[in-house]
Amino acid sequence: MTVIPADKAPRRFKLIRRTDVTGVSGEGHVADGVQWPDGTCALRWRTQVATHALYDQVQHVEHIHGHDGATRVEFTDPE
Repeated sequence: MTVIPADKAPRRFKLIRRTDVTGVSGEGHVADGVQWPDGTCALRWRTQVATHALYDQVQHVEHIHGHDGATRVEFTDPE
């Protein structure tokens, strides 16, 4: 079992969408997320029907929702 150091804190992030290629989420700050100390991420959409999802790592969030650079993860907390 891996033990996470006590001084490692979760990091918040925003999903910033430059172009809404699907026409669902809009543009700008479209979702909020947190990356837990073990690397897993939780994402909550700011859409009218707000949903959430869990990911093994932030790279998966970018891969699934990045739309070839139309959307980026922007951390609001330091590493």
